[in-house]
Amino acid sequence: MMYLGVDLGTSSLKILLADASGTIIDTESREYPLYFPAANCAEQAPDDWYNALVETTQALGRRHDLAAIEGVSFSGQMHGLVMLDADDRVIRPAILWNDNRTTRECEYLNQTIGKEKLVEWTGNIAFTGFTAPKVLWVRSHEPENFGRIAKIMLPKDYLAYKMSGVFASDVSDNSGTLYFDVEHGCWSQPVLDILGISEKQLPAIYQSYDVVGTVCAEFARTTGMSEKTKVIAGGGDQAVGAVGTGTVGNGRLSISLGTSGVVFASNATYCRIESGAMHSFRHADGRFHMMGVMLSAAGSNDWWVKSILRDSNYKEVDQGAAAAKAEGLYFLPYLTGERSPINDPLARGAFFGLTAAHTRDDMSRAVLEGISFGLLDCYRSMVEAGASASFARVIGGGAKSPPWLQLLSDILGLELRTINTAEGGGLGAVILAMTGCGHFKTVEEGCAALIRDVKTYQPHADETARYAAKFEKFKELYKRVKGEW
Repeated sequence: MMYLGVDLGTSSLKILLADASGTIIDTESREYPLYFPAANCAEQAPDDWYNALVETTQALGRRHDLAAIEGVSFSGQMHGLVMLDADDRVIRPAILWNDNRTTRECEYLNQTIGKEKLVEWTGNIAFTGFTAPKVLWVRSHEPENFGRIAKIMLPKDYLAYKMSGVFASDVSDNSGTLYFDVEHGCWSQPVLDILGISEKQLPAIYQSYDVVGTVCAEFARTTGMSEKTKVIAGGGDQAVGAVGTGTVGNGRLSISLGTSGVVFASNATYCRIESGAMHSFRHADGRFHMMGVMLSAAGSNDWWVKSILRDSNYKEVDQGAAAAKAEGLYFLPYLTGERSPINDPLARGAFFGLTAAHTRDDMSRAVLEGISFGLLDCYRSMVEAGASASFARVIGGGAKSPPWLQLLSDILGLELRTINTAEGGGLGAVILAMTGCGHFKTVEEGCAALIRDVKTYQPHADETARYAAKFEKFKELYKRVKGEW
């Protein structure tokens, strides 16, 4: 018996094949293009995703008997708008999560409709990345396309639809649409009315570990999979990635140090965040989670090391930063604006407090401190909203840097742990597939069986106290310079 996890990313699709114990035994991946048809626009062709899924599955089929796969599930890039007509043809390229063309639509939703109403109806406020503003944009700018819509779905759901023929989705991914009522787990009728769409155009909703159907005959013939293979709903990449770190149940925390930075807290109950500073979503484990996203975490460090220092030795740069003090020196990591918790797309990055005494290593440390302060800003907002955790698991490229992890532990005042896998969303999808097929009774049981801690970082109390004071100045600096942008 085997299981398949499909990880649909922005730049590539990766599939993971696991044996009956959950051990990853093989992988395949394919890249596909990302299109920028105009300023602030980002699109992809859904059939590029599907072709990548077929090609990777066929490649695995040349090495394994895919008829032995009991279940398949998905981790998918969130928020993307995929529209099909009455003949199931893709109407236009998918508008992606990192597309920012919907500034006016977000202003209309947040200011004219009102943030308070949006939080009441959906649990969140409008961001340019969310799906609802994209629907409004299509209705306004492409009325002919809008009039052809028969089905609206999210990226991973297009793959599940092509694989199974079942029009379905899950609670975690739809929490990021802004037309889904997170608290009550259903479509938000007030927002659907505003958008001009109906429930008939939307998929049936399941938990991420629910079986929605089986592999259809055409996909089975094309790939060698069995028509008896169960298709499990899957979820949004952040929620399924959190499953892949064991951040499930109540009171767990994970931090992703990727290009963007994510602070993710799993909760047993729903937490309404009136300010909208953090996202409040349904989790892939059947419960809830809060999430803060900073747009340029490791991305800020990449900019500093590659573009400014013109270096490629991250280890050497990090070691230099670890030995530096960066006294009186601050870095604002808002190179691409900022999402959580300030929600300011016009925020900009800056060094402040430079003197002739500061060195390259001081500046490198200031960059890592600034990114870590951004994560602390998210973490504190979550704690204020009711999140709690005794430690956090850290993943992403930045998790490979021991100096940065110790610095981050000191700044957060929190124990940090690395884990035995870097597969993230793919492994999370495997756990969902195994849970849906009954191999595990719950998602938590699957995480406990497959995920282990590797290394631990403890905060130093004196450094945590020192950084608490520096963080307050960091926050004040943003407020003071904001008006100049």
